[in-house]
Amino acid sequence: MAIGGVVNPNIAINAYSNSQNITGMGQVTNVGSGITKTDSVHGAEPSFAALLKDNVENVVDTMKTSEQMSAKAVTGEANLVDVVQAVTSAEITLQTLVSVRDRMISAYQDIMRMPI
Repeated sequence: MAIGGVVNPNIAINAYSNSQNITGMGQVTNVGSGITKTDSVHGAEPSFAALLKDNVENVVDTMKTSEQMSAKAVTGEANLVDVVQAVTSAEITLQTLVSVRDRMISAYQDIMRMPI
């Protein structure tokens, strides 16, 4: 998602990494200024519940970071750019979570409507 004409590359990296985790093809990590790809461990693929739990925990961590940065901004301890980035990241994360939730509910409702 572009914010002020600038696209945050970490969003694309995280989305690609999550899609690779689902398919079991590997994981993309952002190390310093470079992007590296690591293979997943064969044999013990994460379950959907574990993947969902990890992502929800990441959402909570993002929200906590945003709250901490906002509190630092009030006291004058944080740079305004860092605060805006943290709040924007939290907003995008929340929008993504709500979208995934809505799609899961829709899929559940479709399954419940199927004849036996």
